[in-house]
Amino acid sequence: MGMRAFGKAVFGWLFVLFCAVLFAVGCRREPRPEGEAKPIELTYSIFFPASHIQAQTAAAWAEEVERRTDGRVKITLFPGGTLTPAAQCYDGVVNGISDIGMSCFAYTRGRFPLLEGLDLPMGYPDGKTATRIATELAMKYQPAEIQDTHLLYIHAHGPGILASRKPVRALADVKGMKIRGTGLSAKIVESLGGVPVAMSQPETYEALQKGIVDATLCPIETLKGWKQGEVIESVTDTSVIGYTTAMFVVMNKNSWAKLPADLQEIVTAVSAEWVDRHGEAWDQADKEGREFVEELGREIIALPAEEHVAWRKAVENILEEYAQAAEAAGLPGRAFLQDIQARLAQPAAR
Repeated sequence: MGMRAFGKAVFGWLFVLFCAVLFAVGCRREPRPEGEAKPIELTYSIFFPASHIQAQTAAAWAEEVERRTDGRVKITLFPGGTLTPAAQCYDGVVNGISDIGMSCFAYTRGRFPLLEGLDLPMGYPDGKTATRIATELAMKYQPAEIQDTHLLYIHAHGPGILASRKPVRALADVKGMKIRGTGLSAKIVESLGGVPVAMSQPETYEALQKGIVDATLCPIETLKGWKQGEVIESVTDTSVIGYTTAMFVVMNKNSWAKLPADLQEIVTAVSAEWVDRHGEAWDQADKEGREFVEELGREIIALPAEEHVAWRKAVENILEEYAQAAEAAGLPGRAFLQDIQARLAQPAAR
């Protein structure tokens, strides 16, 4: 081999070696600083679609937890029931399918006998009040029915209204109507003379569209958040018997126990702050829901004073039935309702 050929060969090998070194350096991962642990990754199942304001508020909660923990906790959201359907969300948390879950107590009727009292037609003035009262009472009573999870907080919508495919101007118009209602709201439908049909919110749009149900009991925000205003013709303001639907945010007990104490404190603090955040989101959504219905040209019906009396009388037995059933099961149902009424009477609660 001549000198020129030899030089070319050496240069080639040096070039290959140089590239190999660059590749090794470029692909080498920087080691974690000593003592730095991998982030704790949690899954969060939410029945609301990602576009809904409550899913967005939950996402903000998760982001705040991550920020305050300096990235030591990372939470991945699964909205729209993609990880667990709405009715299976709570059991999904219990069984570890998700670490955290959000859905309605009412979707599993009979599973939460004391907390069902939160949904009764108590006359909640707005979502913020309902949310504060629901969380406060659940924390106070700590019922056995939720002891298989760790409760972070509860939020609840503003007063329910009746959205229907035909105008409802009087209590007599409700007789025989098929009305979407879940949990305790189904009992309200029965007391009003309607026929309750149980289904989750994701199913309701199509049911109204196809006439499977004639109406739905819901907060007015639902008509925009779930687009149901598109498939109804009128809204009757039934806030005179306003009820709410309480929604849990719970965590798997083992997942909670694995969090170091300082991280538990942060999650607890952020959750306490998000009680009002969710309540305010409900109230803003109610405002936008009404505007959405008005833009669609749907009629909004105000009940006359004499109808107020009739509607109240129609549902007055529900509270007493709940109290008696709870007491028969060894639960403090009557005291629970008295606590709600006392808090509703306090101006600071509004």
